[in-house]
Amino acid sequence: MTFPHAVVWVDHHAAQILKFDATQVAEEHVKAHSHYTRQHGSEVRSEHEFFGEVCDAMQGVAQVLVVGSRTAQADFRHYVEKHRPDVARSIAGWDTVGHLSTNELAALARSFFSTHARMAAPMKAR
Repeated sequence: MTFPHAVVWVDHHAAQILKFDATQVAEEHVKAHSHYTRQHGSEVRSEHEFFGEVCDAMQGVAQVLVVGSRTAQADFRHYVEKHRPDVARSIAGWDTVGHLSTNELAALARSFFSTHARMAAPMKAR
């Protein structure tokens, strides 16, 4: 099933993805794989692999809100803009928040997309 909206809570170790419509919510978790080696840049490759899996989980969603810590968002945003421009186009907003419960995350996202839809709607002539 495809969902029109999603919210992604991301840090450097895990991501929680909630895809939803007016009546349903589907939850998915992605965990970072740490396979450190002495090879230069192995941490960057691990992070890229993790961010790539998060982007794969967002495929097919029309509008996405990304939330989390400021540094995790900045790193994820840099990855998305550089490596996954198709996903970057579907991101409707970024918000810095702490770790939220699933219900709080869903409520935040529904509020965001409700406001986002009102702002995007054309003004009616009086």
